[in-house]
Amino acid sequence: MNGPMKCLGTLALALVLAADVRAATPWVVVSIKPLHSLAAGVMAGVAEPEVLLKGGGSLHAYALRPSEANALSRADMVFWVGPALETFMERPLAALAGKARVVAVIALPGVKVLPSREGGLWEDAHLKDNGEASHQSNGVDGHIWLDPGNAAAIVGGMAEALAAFDQPNAVRYRQNAAAMSAKLNALDVELRAKLAPVKEKPFVVFHDAYQYFEASYGLRAVGSITLSPDRAPGAGRVGEVKRKIAGLGPVCVFSEPQFQPKIVQMLIRGTTARTGMLDPEGTTLKAGAELHFDVARALADSLVACLTAGP
Repeated sequence: MNGPMKCLGTLALALVLAADVRAATPWVVVSIKPLHSLAAGVMAGVAEPEVLLKGGGSLHAYALRPSEANALSRADMVFWVGPALETFMERPLAALAGKARVVAVIALPGVKVLPSREGGLWEDAHLKDNGEASHQSNGVDGHIWLDPGNAAAIVGGMAEALAAFDQPNAVRYRQNAAAMSAKLNALDVELRAKLAPVKEKPFVVFHDAYQYFEASYGLRAVGSITLSPDRAPGAGRVGEVKRKIAGLGPVCVFSEPQFQPKIVQMLIRGTTARTGMLDPEGTTLKAGAELHFDVARALADSLVACLTAGP
């Protein structure tokens, strides 16, 4: 075989081998950005998982775009929190992901699950009866990734699920999971030191998404503005919250990126409370393996900045 033909033959073989590797690598779809971040870390050097909800959409009423539906239909493996949080996923999973292995990470070994909170400024029975229902399902809080121990358990569970499916890359998945767990432990130590000065300072959040973070670092949230992150609070809820804020005396009242902060400004008018912004899902951040760490640091920085500001 002459030189040019030999080069073409070598190139063709390389392309065939590359195609075989791609075919053997699992196509992984992840529901939301925080979970995608953990999966991307576990799969580093093997493949890039795809995230469905890229930011700002409702976890209850989101409608998949055709490209997202197509990705789900081709998936070999799907990671999602579970029906306690992402109700938008239930029908698409049943209709499109029949051949995929579906992993609800809330059920993975080692994941600690907390009940949704009720009473006081967390939930009001007559408002629920009037249609402003809580977004938590079956009495379970689904924001599990904000607990550092849960994040490490999710990483380990993802690695084992991927290793069972893709045995040639099992060692890489497990090594990546160990590296991610070490980073998560270091982050935990960092945040404990950063948040120690603001322990027990009362604050109000926009919706009840931070219980795991609060429990991990001894923080004192005293209530939420809305029962559901999918819509702004109604007039009844605003009045109820405003009266209770006056009595509870929180240092800060936090908004979220998808809602107008003018609601918060209205609620704190006439009080000494300050305002800040929290984002539990990294709505405005770039998806990738670092997002989980960026989200946790941003939460800590926002809490410290608001809770330690001057009078």
